[in-house]
Amino acid sequence: MTSKVYFTNLRTTPKSNQLKKLERLVEAAGIENIDFKDKFTAIKMHFGEPGNMAYLRPNYAATIVKIVEQLGGKPFLTDCNTLYSGGRSNAIDHLDSAMHNGYFPMSTGAQIIIGDGLKGLDYKEIAIDGEYCKAPKIGSAITEADVIISISHVKGHEMTGFGGALKNIGMGCGSVAGKKEMHSCSKPKINQENCVGCGICVSNCAHDAVHLNAERKAFIDTDHCMGCGQCVAACQHEAAVADNDEQLDILNCKIAEYAKAVLQGKPHFHIGIIVDVSPECDCWNYNDAPIVPNIGMLASFDPVALDCAAADLVNHTPILSSENALTAKHTHEECEHDHDHWDLLHPDTNWKSCVAHAEKIGIGSRKYELVRM
Repeated sequence: MTSKVYFTNLRTTPKSNQLKKLERLVEAAGIENIDFKDKFTAIKMHFGEPGNMAYLRPNYAATIVKIVEQLGGKPFLTDCNTLYSGGRSNAIDHLDSAMHNGYFPMSTGAQIIIGDGLKGLDYKEIAIDGEYCKAPKIGSAITEADVIISISHVKGHEMTGFGGALKNIGMGCGSVAGKKEMHSCSKPKINQENCVGCGICVSNCAHDAVHLNAERKAFIDTDHCMGCGQCVAACQHEAAVADNDEQLDILNCKIAEYAKAVLQGKPHFHIGIIVDVSPECDCWNYNDAPIVPNIGMLASFDPVALDCAAADLVNHTPILSSENALTAKHTHEECEHDHDHWDLLHPDTNWKSCVAHAEKIGIGSRKYELVRM
């Protein structure tokens, strides 16, 4: 089956700004076909780690909140706590971080509810009998919502290769225990030949799993390691790496199964914003330079098709000539000749494994028709 994905570029006029274009986009994609009347509507966001500047501005959320309210719904913004250290590992810090980045009722028109509670312990197991996860542990507030809407920042990711709707929903709606389950197969290792003993992996580990030995080389205590991959992304010398590619494929499959648990049996709608396409996740307290120019916005009822369309649009866009993660690793010729930008960014990953498994388990279709507006 071929799914429709609606797309608009970012060209604007004095009579049609970007937020007006977003309104028209989601209306054309059929958001009004959802029965929102008195329905609790979870709008899944990523509020951004403080210090990161690539996260989506709250104006996008405010636009969707207004539409949902006009259609009779009761929207709230949500995300679940993180597995790693940082500004979003508990609900108090998470709310502070969201407000620091401009997300609060006066700016968005909606309350924020952290999906898995104060310490990440408030979750429900949703039975799906998946190949890897039998009953994903989803934040309770999200399981209690009647409708799910995702607004995703399209970007790269150090462990999944690509971050879009499925990553936002699957990993993002998993409780802390759920995130442990998803990461349990993806414990990294240290290539000690590359390790310079800087200790950045040690200071960024939230689980006291990374240490320096007598030769000032990092090593990982696998009994304490949760597999969150923070050391992989923090390392600037390619010393902390995934143990093998198969582990990361399993991680992507688990993310797809968690997304199924969130969406099954509920109306859902998805938006992808392709701006500030950073090479790594917005979970970091920094963001590297974008790899391509800003492209546009997508909307669809099918998160699999939306992710495929977003990934393809980026791949079909020439990389920026300014210094970025791609130009630091590859020549422009290497990037412009039928190469996958996501694979070039993170060669140990395989972003296609997530959309392939999501299609296999019935979330959506990798075949899409791009409807340009």
